[in-house]
Amino acid sequence: MECSSCEGSGVGHSIKEHAPGVFQRMQSSCRECGGTGKFINYKNCCPQCKGDAVVQERKVLEVHIEKGMQNGQKVTFPGEADEAPDLVTGDIVIVLEQEEHPKFKRKGDDLFVEHTLSLPDALCGCQFVLNHLDGRQLPVESQPGEIMRPGSCKAINDEGMPIYQRPFAKGKLYIHFNEEFPDSLSPDQVQASWNICPPKPLSELTDMEINAR
Repeated sequence: MECSSCEGSGVGHSIKEHAPGVFQRMQSSCRECGGTGKFINYKNCCPQCKGDAVVQERKVLEVHIEKGMQNGQKVTFPGEADEAPDLVTGDIVIVLEQEEHPKFKRKGDDLFVEHTLSLPDALCGCQFVLNHLDGRQLPVESQPGEIMRPGSCKAINDEGMPIYQRPFAKGKLYIHFNEEFPDSLSPDQVQASWNICPPKPLSELTDMEINAR
């Protein structure tokens, strides 16, 4: 019901006399309706909202996380924000925050993991099983004679993260290798190492190699 005092404008006027014959017309919120422009008869108003035209309501929103969604990606529920009379209802925006994994690191659609090899495995080839994120046992092996140097990396196609909205595509899995060196070698092991990798003659050594010895 329209406020009769301000005629629905929500604004009230008053006149203040500053001096004889000097008057000022002042404008402020209507005292009768509180600036709303409407008068509410609380005897006949809605018992739920008590004249506020707004009620509290609890609503459950289900957020569906699709495969491959990224950290910081948003899921929007249009028109689900708080409502108020004469206002356009906004949206609820859910921002995804990806939890860190203790072993795997994600960069875009690719996964990175570190694996430590013993020195014989690094020199002669290796075979091991990697426990993947989805619970699979992923066999990994190097080629015979392939030397895995410290800091080397092996890429496996289609073993990374699922690519968002491409259900049959995945990124790469990168395995970063570290070598675990023994604390010491026995004389027999030293001799076996020299047999496999004999030292260069002094005439073939560079100045840097000689100083290193």
